[in-house]
Amino acid sequence: MIRLLFPALLFAVFLSPLEAGLKKDKLIAIDAAIQREVNAGRIPGGVFHLESKGETHRAVFGSRAKTPAVEAMTEDTIFDAASLSKVMSTAPSIVLLHERGLLDVDAKVSEYIPEFLEGGVHEKPKDSRVKAEDRKKITVKHLLTHRSGLPPAISYRTENWWGHETGIRKAILAGLVEPPDSRFRYSDTNYIVLGEIVRRVSGKRLDEFAEENLFGPLEMTNTGYRTSMDADPKIAPTTLIPPYGMVRGEVHDPVARRMQGVAGHAGIFTTVDDVVRFARMFVNKGELDGVRVFKEETIDLITQTHVPSSLKVKRGLGWDIDSGFAYQRGERFPKGGYGHTGWTGTSIWIDPKSESFVIFLANRNHPTEKGRIKDLRIKIGTLAGEAVGYTEKVPLSRTGDPGDASVQTAADPPGTVLNGIDTLAKDDFAALKGLKIGLVTNHTGIDRNHRSTIDLLHEAASVDLVALFSPEHGIRGKLETSNVDDSKDPNTGLPIFSLYKTKSRKPTATQLAGVDALVFDIQDIGCRFYTYISTMGNCMEAAADHGKKFIVLDRVNPIGGTKVDGPVRLGNGNNFTAYHDISIQHGMTVGELAKMFQVEKKLKLDLAVVPVTGWKRDMLFDETGLPWINPSPNMRNLTEAILYPGIGLLEFTNISVGRGTLTPFELIGAPWISEGELASRLEAANLPGIRFTPIRFTPDASVYKNEDCGGVRFTVTDRDELNALDVGITLAITLHDLYPETYNLEEKGNVLLRHQPTLKALLKKELPEKVREEWEPRLGKFKERRKQFLIYE
Repeated sequence: MIRLLFPALLFAVFLSPLEAGLKKDKLIAIDAAIQREVNAGRIPGGVFHLESKGETHRAVFGSRAKTPAVEAMTEDTIFDAASLSKVMSTAPSIVLLHERGLLDVDAKVSEYIPEFLEGGVHEKPKDSRVKAEDRKKITVKHLLTHRSGLPPAISYRTENWWGHETGIRKAILAGLVEPPDSRFRYSDTNYIVLGEIVRRVSGKRLDEFAEENLFGPLEMTNTGYRTSMDADPKIAPTTLIPPYGMVRGEVHDPVARRMQGVAGHAGIFTTVDDVVRFARMFVNKGELDGVRVFKEETIDLITQTHVPSSLKVKRGLGWDIDSGFAYQRGERFPKGGYGHTGWTGTSIWIDPKSESFVIFLANRNHPTEKGRIKDLRIKIGTLAGEAVGYTEKVPLSRTGDPGDASVQTAADPPGTVLNGIDTLAKDDFAALKGLKIGLVTNHTGIDRNHRSTIDLLHEAASVDLVALFSPEHGIRGKLETSNVDDSKDPNTGLPIFSLYKTKSRKPTATQLAGVDALVFDIQDIGCRFYTYISTMGNCMEAAADHGKKFIVLDRVNPIGGTKVDGPVRLGNGNNFTAYHDISIQHGMTVGELAKMFQVEKKLKLDLAVVPVTGWKRDMLFDETGLPWINPSPNMRNLTEAILYPGIGLLEFTNISVGRGTLTPFELIGAPWISEGELASRLEAANLPGIRFTPIRFTPDASVYKNEDCGGVRFTVTDRDELNALDVGITLAITLHDLYPETYNLEEKGNVLLRHQPTLKALLKKELPEKVREEWEPRLGKFKERRKQFLIYE
């Protein structure tokens, strides 16, 4: 064993709460653990690298080759990376194209590969519910996160095929074994298809695109796909295959080998130096040695969880965050990191919190497939975490473990969730028959097949749709103005009456003269100050005043129906951003809120709710299978919706919440904020489920338009553990403490908070748990009040 200990490039951005310096006794233990496995013959050798905040430990062990002649392992050995190809080539290539606007990871696969729809169902499906039509639902993100329903691999044992194009076609037409989003099933097939998407979108084959856009810019000079049979003597051989001989310089994976060395799931060869450069780029938020490969927000996107919680695994866009495959994390690094392994014995784990990463490269299947490495990966991952300074045990996940068939079943198939409009259409619009309908809606009023509620009601023979009413942001949801005018719908010719124009913001007697019933169909976000529920309340009052029936087409709560948090409205004031005495995060659907408004406001109203079916309260939007439509111009994804109750809470104070950027509510800032200082203070709070990264940005609209701002970006690492209100109050206290003369918390902090005792606690810079004491009594009473109005389990 050769040991090397030397300083590396410093790239720390803010201080970690961990003590500085790697623990030398743990480094010795790592070396000893690896050497024991070499001595026992479970691996021929390997190269280990641990790096943390500029301090690096590297050690070289054993042999590169055992047969036909023994060759010593060297630091510059080139390894078959196997499935590290997924996270070092294929996934980042896809996301880079997404960043450049050339593809959308949420788009359907068939948009890029139309013949993908021809694949049908596997001859031996794992789930009898799967249908050929399910292929229409599969997105690029499904492929990236292994929840597409495609089989784990394409056949090569029963068919004698050869050629890159043949392999691509076999993957594209591979039959589904289960419906998308019903299970997590690790699949090479997914990544072969992704590699072809790279070619079709960029015009370059995957190996060419990765070289030009990743390996080249990062100066990873010994990384790439090998399409030549010439064997570099520095390449570590893998398996002996009689009668062909030792596999060396040719990819070990049998499918990638048949595809002539270039495939989305395997194929790259690399060295420890090159993997180090790749990992440093990720730790450094997309930049290395002055070369920016990804935007900071793209790195955040890649490393966030993109799998519904019902599947019980956490996967980023390529990276494994928390599943049974992520055992190389060991039992000390905290959750929130990410990594991947390769079949040949390669692995990487990155821990952003401590700015550390662990790399181990080995050829464990030389000279035969009998080599074993899982236990060693767990051991060195644990010891590496201890070397960095972590002491608390963090148990490994068993969900989706290869020993558990790599599968986790969702409790309920997402395809069964239907919003109220779907339920209404399924019942042939029976609830509306014989009534002249005024529809309160906007662009979010669609069914699960993207058909607008306006068109569905207008075209239904049994429905008499006579008028439309639009909320804030207008009928198409694109306006950012304090006044929206009346207009006419170009498709139907119906009048559109704006409910974001008059002082009362209610339908008038004149507008309701020819209407028997108002129908409400707008997607809410689950937060008190998101004004669509205020529009609903105002319309209910108008319906009660004028003797009209009121029908709510219910919709799921995107951020779930179990988490209820924040102060309940106290006092009077602007009721449009605080229509009723409910908590900030209320955990109710619009139908449930309508029932509450009717009773607690004593509205004499004929109210009906057309319910959602198939939704459970613990389901978030991405677990429903329903199409996401931005409910307002600056609410662009579920992550922003999850953060909104805490970050949106501070919107009227003198900070930018990201309006005028690509990621509103995922960052905040102001010209007077020192980004490093703020990020360091927020990180020190150790809030669960979130990371804070310093950032500078320039909004092109709204607060601080065209001004350079310092601030922080929020990265949700575990949405189940995240509490958005804790983030909001911690941010408010921290800004008030750091900038007491500049931050106008006292003047504007109660605009959306609507709870003066909580504001006083924030101004006193009380601990978050002390702040919560101010609202807990009324919150407890609200939780009791809401119980009688809940429709769903």
